[in-house]
Amino acid sequence: MSYEKVIQAKEIIVGSKQTVKALKEGKVKYLVVADDADHKVTAKVLQLAKEIQVPILHADSMKKLGKACGIEVAAATVAILS
Repeated sequence: MSYEKVIQAKEIIVGSKQTVKALKEGKVKYLVVADDADHKVTAKVLQLAKEIQVPILHADSMKKLGKACGIEVAAATVAILS
């Protein structure tokens, strides 16, 4: 389900640093996190999303998440913008 949301989204942000910025600006509708991503990479993003009550979706694979975003590299986090 989370892969379809990413594919259908009109605007996304890929990457933890950019996602944190978008979360702070209140632009994120959903956060998608790959379950196989390093916890050190995703911890700050997850904490912030929980604090501001952004729904968190899970994807099982960084590689598949990157592919759903249309990029050739793996993605740990993806923000679907509102």
